[in-house]
Amino acid sequence: MESSNRPRILLMGPRRSGKSSIQRVVFQKMSPHETLFLESTNGLEIKHIANNPFVQFEVWDFPGDIDMKEDIIYEDQVLTPKMIFGTCVALVYVIDAQDDPSADALGRLKEMVEISRGINENIFFEVFIHKVDGDLFLSEDLKIDCQRDIQQQVALELEDAGFDMHFSYYLTSIYDQSIFEAFSKVVQKLVPQLPAMENLLNILIAECEMEKAFLFDVVSKIYVATDHNPVDIQSYELCSDMIDVVIDVSCIYGMKNEASDEIAYDDKSSSVIRLNNNMVLYLRQVASYLALVCLVRTQNFDKQGLIDYNIDCFKTALSKIFLVEDSKGQVLEEKQQSLTEGKPSTGESVKENKITLEQ
Repeated sequence: MESSNRPRILLMGPRRSGKSSIQRVVFQKMSPHETLFLESTNGLEIKHIANNPFVQFEVWDFPGDIDMKEDIIYEDQVLTPKMIFGTCVALVYVIDAQDDPSADALGRLKEMVEISRGINENIFFEVFIHKVDGDLFLSEDLKIDCQRDIQQQVALELEDAGFDMHFSYYLTSIYDQSIFEAFSKVVQKLVPQLPAMENLLNILIAECEMEKAFLFDVVSKIYVATDHNPVDIQSYELCSDMIDVVIDVSCIYGMKNEASDEIAYDDKSSSVIRLNNNMVLYLRQVASYLALVCLVRTQNFDKQGLIDYNIDCFKTALSKIFLVEDSKGQVLEEKQQSLTEGKPSTGESVKENKITLEQ
């Protein structure tokens, strides 16, 4: 296996907890119903995610019975715990909400925490309380009760082992948008420029009087960033579903090469959908496979030209964020070429990340 400096997300948990299903639905566009026929993962599977220049990482899907004390073989190479956890940013531990967490499952979680903390203290630990669907979870109260019980059990297990650390918990299901929202929160921790991106979105929605704005990875439908307003699940679902609508329509009417396997999305992609509740959904391309999806009131969308101008300013500022010189003083030229339509100017450096918008 070739060495990679890309940040990685580790998917771990008991067998049949739904790890591979999550990976296939989110990153390989598999239908949730097709995951019923997936076999248990017998070995390490690595998925490289590089849909756009902003977020590039790896997802390592481990089998449920993995033993870190034994050698782990991948493509004829022995992986040591240091190789596994060294560049890991987040460890996602998946627990089946329809089964009571066994002592073995909690024990494995404690073991992973102990091993990883000894190698990399900066790992984020995320717990997906998965499969919160079906007859067992017909109300939100039942889901919250399940989350509280699992949190208490995990806290007791770690307290007995002498660990005092923060875990993030998410209620997830592959049959709705909850798994995409949860993975969005995890992926955002891989983006060091996230505060600057959120600040740009805050300025944009303030100047354009938008209700909400998301920056979506078009392929996976994970939102890379959003503004400071709380995420309403219904608004998120509307914006996420809009991407599907735009791509589906583009596949029918907008493909130049019908034989191409590429997704129907380019630098000209945009769409306006007017809802019956006096709201407008507006989608604009801002970078390679990256879309800005906004929720705007109808009366505030009358000045669409001004909104388009501000979004163009937003695109320019967004590209400059990723052109800031790295710690060695080298400009990230590869990202510049991916983010600009024309040829980049040589020797350009960015001292400030500011955006000036018109009211």
